[in-house]
Parts: sequence; C-alpha cells; structure tokens
Amino acid sequence: MTLETDIMKRFLRKLINLNIWGGRHTELKNLVKALPRHLRGSKECKGAIKELLNRELLTIKMSTKEHHVSLNSHKQKEIYEFLERGR
Repeated sequence: MTLETDIMKRFLRKLINLNIWGGRHTELKNLVKALPRHLRGSKECKGAIKELLNRELLTIKMSTKEHHVSLNSHKQKEIYEFLERGR
C-alpha cells in the first residue's frame, strides 16, 4: 500500500466517524487535520484528495468562501469496499 492510499483511507474513516454524508459537510482544512503535521500540505495529501474527488467518493462545494467536503452517499458501497481492501 502506498502513502497516498493510507491517507485516503484515513480521510474516509474520519468522515465516516463524524457522520459527514451528503448534505452535512466540513471544511477541507478540518479533514487535513487528521494527518500528522509533516504530511499536511504534502503532494501525497493533495494527491489523495484529488483522487477521492476523481473517484467521486467525496463531494466538494464552496460554502462561506471555503471548500467543504462530504462523503458521497450514492457511493457508500464503494467507500466501504475501498476501506476493506488491504486489511
């Protein structure tokens, strides 16, 4: 498993634990806080966010002039399958 995949799984687990699905959203900055300081803002972190958005596992919207993210409730099965792979 790569570092980017680990970061993606950490982001998904954080959003699931906070129950951030569909219309409920949180700032992108809060999502990045799930990582250790030396990984925040790294190319792996940015790549993980981009990959989650490309796979449509996350949805993004502008709210209060900030990017907010939430889990795509239509892709719930794919999200749980992604988390189960590699265990």
